[in-house]
Amino acid sequence: MTEQTGQGPEPAHERASATQIGARGPEGLPDEVGSEPDQADRATTGAGRPEAGVAVLPAFDDHHPPEQELIDDCVHCGFCLPTCPTYVLWGEEMDSPRGRIYLMEIGRQGEAMNDEMVRHFDQCLGCMACVTACPSGVQYGKLIEATRQQVERRYPRSRRDRAFRALIFRLFPYPRRLRLLRGPLRLYQRSGIGTLARRAGLLDRLPRRLSAMERLTPDLGPPEPVPEVTPAAGPRRRRVGMLTGCVQRVFFPGVNAATARVLAADGCEVVAPATQGCCGALSLHAGREAEAQGFARAAIETFEAAGVDQVVVNAAGCGSAMKEYGHLLRDDPVFAERARAFSESVRDLSELLVELGPVAPRHPLPMKVAWHDACHLAHAQGIRAQPRAALRAIPGLELREIAESEICCGSAGIYNLIEPEPAAELGDRKAANVLATGADLLVTSNPGCLLQLRNALERRGQRLAMAHVAEVLDAAVRGAAPASLVARER
Repeated sequence: MTEQTGQGPEPAHERASATQIGARGPEGLPDEVGSEPDQADRATTGAGRPEAGVAVLPAFDDHHPPEQELIDDCVHCGFCLPTCPTYVLWGEEMDSPRGRIYLMEIGRQGEAMNDEMVRHFDQCLGCMACVTACPSGVQYGKLIEATRQQVERRYPRSRRDRAFRALIFRLFPYPRRLRLLRGPLRLYQRSGIGTLARRAGLLDRLPRRLSAMERLTPDLGPPEPVPEVTPAAGPRRRRVGMLTGCVQRVFFPGVNAATARVLAADGCEVVAPATQGCCGALSLHAGREAEAQGFARAAIETFEAAGVDQVVVNAAGCGSAMKEYGHLLRDDPVFAERARAFSESVRDLSELLVELGPVAPRHPLPMKVAWHDACHLAHAQGIRAQPRAALRAIPGLELREIAESEICCGSAGIYNLIEPEPAAELGDRKAANVLATGADLLVTSNPGCLLQLRNALERRGQRLAMAHVAEVLDAAVRGAAPASLVARER
């Protein structure tokens, strides 16, 4: 080996308890955890990328390593284990939150950062289910983000791994670049080439990450631009900015259009600045600190200039990141205070709608709906009751809960692209639980979850209508028929 040197969750008394979200303590682990003798070995020997064969000593530099005070909060009780996706899959202690916290501690004590350590950090989905389950209030989100920033700065990944990650981060955070793909992708989908390639097994011959990227490509409909200003219907109750996002703006434009209509119907003047860019969520959650900070500063300036009361977000991962701007820019003398104020103004769509209370009548939607908790909404932001309340306010709608709702579907930002095998296992597990609800429609608050679950259902030979919560609320406000939602296939 060589040597190299180198938010606003809800108040604690309102948070769901560990038992409410399914965490039963270590004695409650499912029977299938670690049921195959070689599961843990297969999971942690570098599957998906070659080993770099490098040890970085010391593991962490002096720029915001994982804080010892936060590490010390972990009492190793094991309540996180039943809700940690990778521990549920493999039963490997180092692929649990407390195991990763142990690795952070020995890294602080001078242990080298090597392939095995990085592998355990890479395999964390960052879903924050452990945060919800933890009775000690461990701030795992801050710990894993600080650790990933260290990894991205100091650990020399393989050339193939660097190239794939560069492809993702030079494409997905840039709506203009994504928009250039719409034409070729629509042609590819309409031609049926992809369907034929799947049937012939040709996609299975591609590198696993490229195959995963193709299978997760959304079905593209016509563009549906959102006006820069959408006036409130009736008296204006609030002037809100709306994040249009990157993937959401280009590949799910109907979600943004529905969001603007619902907000306007409930008395909000909606401002969607044309100059806005990426919020930095993908970069932040992947440890690309400087890149995330640049996106955050630009977002703050854009919405400050718009003169809005609050900023509404309809993608769970984006909302989670924007509520962390205060922490992300804490060292910036120009932006630190502005970032804290901005983060306090950020609201998830359902959060704001419940906070305001409905104005527009909701027309009946007699249908069975399964609600999927996006991890960065339920765990990272602590928002569970609000989307359920918004949906239950629709007459005739029957809300059905999904078993193991606390366990991630495997989407997790770019996780299903860089770690396709465990992501597929988690997607299959979630798909089975979704189908068991007998629902007519699956509803969630994150575009990545929609793509992940569609792909998982297709692997089972199943199809189920899916929609963003904004689209369901919009249908209820407009008086659309249930068929307008159920007949669609993403």
